[in-house]
Amino acid sequence: MNVLLAEDDKRLGDLIVYMLKKKANCNVEWVKEGEDAFYYATTAHYDVIIMDWMMPNGDGVDVCKRLRKQGYSGAILMLTAKDTVQDRIQGLDSGADDYLVKPFEFDELSARLRALSRRNFAPIVEDETEIEGLFFNRASHLVRTGDAEIQFSPREFQLLDLLVQNKGQVLPRELIYERVWGLDTDVTMKTIDATVKLIRKKLSKIDKQDKLQSIRGVGYKFET
Repeated sequence: MNVLLAEDDKRLGDLIVYMLKKKANCNVEWVKEGEDAFYYATTAHYDVIIMDWMMPNGDGVDVCKRLRKQGYSGAILMLTAKDTVQDRIQGLDSGADDYLVKPFEFDELSARLRALSRRNFAPIVEDETEIEGLFFNRASHLVRTGDAEIQFSPREFQLLDLLVQNKGQVLPRELIYERVWGLDTDVTMKTIDATVKLIRKKLSKIDKQDKLQSIRGVGYKFET
């Protein structure tokens, strides 16, 4: 299960990430601000989003409303200390599919995640971006042109998609590191270079490797 955790409490976030990875065998991305939660949710696929209500730069309710308004159909679990009936109604009306009150037992959180992942949510609409005859499909992590298709790993596609969305702009390596791997990961900056090298190798199959450019001492950009 791919999970996006949006939680600004470091102690709680550390615990949830640890438990989800070690006990529930989940892949977890962790952000601490509302704007980051919105960005991650709209640029990668997650089976469930665990959304804290109170976060800086956009609270969970606001993020839920924006995601639903944009057509996001994935599962969202609201996580909060607010426990009145009116709070629950507000959280669910904002677009959350379920609501869990802090403090909670991890077994209950895990069970709710499994239940949400089994529900028949609206099918994911293939979200394609087209640039000069190149079609980038976020649902399948495919890049195609004409009859040729290239399959990318989720991480490779996430990096490539970040550059494509900001085409023509130079993105610093530090920003790429934060957006794609997260600040709490233990990978090094060299991982970015290695991933870019793999992406270029795959793009060379359709003679598009030059689209992904290195800017010495700064970072990378996707040139149109």
